[in-house]
Amino acid sequence: MHDLSFFRNNFDSVAGRLATRGPIPSLDRFRELDHRRRAAISESEQLKARVNAESAEIGKLRRLGEDTAARQDQVRSMKEQIAGLDGQVKALDEEFRELLAGIPNVPHESTPVGRDESENVEIRRVGEPPRFDFEPKAHWDLGPELGILDLARAAKITGARFALYWGLGAKLERALINFMLDVHTREHGYTEVLPPFLVNSDSLFGTGQLPKFKEDLFKCEGTDLWLIPTAEVPVTNIFRDETLDAGVLPIRLCAYTPCFRSEAGSYGRDVRGIIRQHQFQKVELVKFTHPERSYDELEKLTADAEDILRRLGLPFRTVALSTGDLGFSSAKTYDIEVWLPGQQGFKEISSCSNFEAFQARRAGIRFQSGKKAEFLHTLNGSGLAVGRTWVAIVENYQQKDGSVVVPEALRPYLDVEVIRGRA
Repeated sequence: MHDLSFFRNNFDSVAGRLATRGPIPSLDRFRELDHRRRAAISESEQLKARVNAESAEIGKLRRLGEDTAARQDQVRSMKEQIAGLDGQVKALDEEFRELLAGIPNVPHESTPVGRDESENVEIRRVGEPPRFDFEPKAHWDLGPELGILDLARAAKITGARFALYWGLGAKLERALINFMLDVHTREHGYTEVLPPFLVNSDSLFGTGQLPKFKEDLFKCEGTDLWLIPTAEVPVTNIFRDETLDAGVLPIRLCAYTPCFRSEAGSYGRDVRGIIRQHQFQKVELVKFTHPERSYDELEKLTADAEDILRRLGLPFRTVALSTGDLGFSSAKTYDIEVWLPGQQGFKEISSCSNFEAFQARRAGIRFQSGKKAEFLHTLNGSGLAVGRTWVAIVENYQQKDGSVVVPEALRPYLDVEVIRGRA
């Protein structure tokens, strides 16, 4: 959420930067409300000045013994008008706050300006896509052939966009979770947490999912509990409505959780396989930082996520999202995209974002240095999306005989070097 006073006092410059995201109709509404508010305040101040002047004059007349009843009635009438105008201003301020809750974050000046994902900017590319002397298969063919992935039975159990892993397929998923957590906690300096997988509405408001993205979420009927769409929500809200000592910053946390998304509005994208699921596993990285150092921390966070792919020997590229492709709460985002041979293209496997004070203001997370308390900056990124990493390994390490070589970094977790089909 934006600071109302700053937003109002710098409206034209803020609106100009927000316009790089695309049309935001609520900005016109904001301008209209601001005009009405200013008019009400101006009229109220003029009336208050008249009341003060009239009250002083009435005092003089009464000391002279003159009848002031009519003038006193007029003052009472003006005071009633003032009360009505002040009530209007209070109501408009509340409407302002509701309106601000639906206005996205202002893009950072280093975020590339663009209309959509076609204008994202590639920052770097690491590794070369493997060259096969056979036609590579997609994971939705390889997985069932190896007996490690069963989408048909998952659909029977629950419905479309769910997966059932068998044997080494399930063990590969678990190995990836443990590998990612071990690297981030032992080598990258994160503290592991295991948060609740259900959160309340206040938590979802704090990170920006509510109210705008309600349709993307699963709600437990008859409660104020929602299944988490990402560990970002419970982990960021650990410090909701708290003021932290500046000396503890930065705080770096990582968490494994399942994630649940309705995928409303995905319009049939990635319907095959396990790229876009209603339930999937993810290891999330979350940071709470001093504002002056948050962009350095964004670079480190992105490098930490990339390091997992480097260790697994998976080719990837990192792109800076353009303003038109930026998430609602983000000021700047890097997407890390892994190469998938079965689809002959790069697919996002992590989004690393700096939200600046946007989430902290919504969630009331401050830090204090001396007597001054201010909003800190929050960041997060996947480190990584486990299911998509599973896909990348199966597709990039597939062999001509249909087997899959296990990356060396994962072999201690799996106790096998090659995943072969069932005998």
